[in-house]
Amino acid sequence: MAIHPTAIVDPNARIADDVEIGAYSIVGPNVSIDSGTWVGPHVVIEGHTSIGKNNRIFQFCSLGAMPQDKKYAGEPTRLEIGDNNTIREFCTFNVGTAQDVGVTRLGNDNWIMAYVHLAHDCQVGNHTIFANNATLAGHVQVGDWVILGGFTSVHQFGIIGEHAMTAFASAVAQDVPPYVMAHGNRAVPSGINAEGLKRRGFSPEQIRSIRQAYKTLYRSGLPLEEAKQIIVAEAASHPELEAFVRFFGLSERGIIR
Repeated sequence: MAIHPTAIVDPNARIADDVEIGAYSIVGPNVSIDSGTWVGPHVVIEGHTSIGKNNRIFQFCSLGAMPQDKKYAGEPTRLEIGDNNTIREFCTFNVGTAQDVGVTRLGNDNWIMAYVHLAHDCQVGNHTIFANNATLAGHVQVGDWVILGGFTSVHQFGIIGEHAMTAFASAVAQDVPPYVMAHGNRAVPSGINAEGLKRRGFSPEQIRSIRQAYKTLYRSGLPLEEAKQIIVAEAASHPELEAFVRFFGLSERGIIR
């Protein structure tokens, strides 16, 4: 281990042999850090926190602190961070609460820019990009390949479907369906993330199918439940629409309109 002499690492912390920890960083007793991870200077990692392989955690991050929830009573809730994540300066990720699953999770291969906040019990998937100052309130779920523009704020218990994208300073008060782009305060839909889908290998036929589902949901004039039923039926022959089916099964706050 390459631990700077000014770093304070609790002897009970479980640190892989090749982990690097920078100057003045603090690592608590219930922390585990897997191989290949680099922790910069002035980072605080506390609580019941596990960090996977090959992560890069930049200076002044606070990971695993108690949740900003007045109901929290010291329960041994957790923060779990996967592999190959980049977490830039001044990010704050809190542990979960006993009122939910008790775990805040960040998956794999995520690019998290400066000043991002993940509140208690958030569940973030893989391959996401969160631009500077994106903020998730408690209990938010974010699917794979989501991009959040800078200063995006997501209401507690909100859901952002996979491959969705928000513009700069979006205030997301309701759920954002998969593949949908959103903008504004409060956020409204503005088409599908077609360019992102092309870059991820979606075929023209798949993108047409997704665009048609968007039109059914937002431009057909149908009642929401009827539009949802049509999309669910279409998913039987268009597997890319299964993301909508999963999303409809989870969404409780209503979707952006």
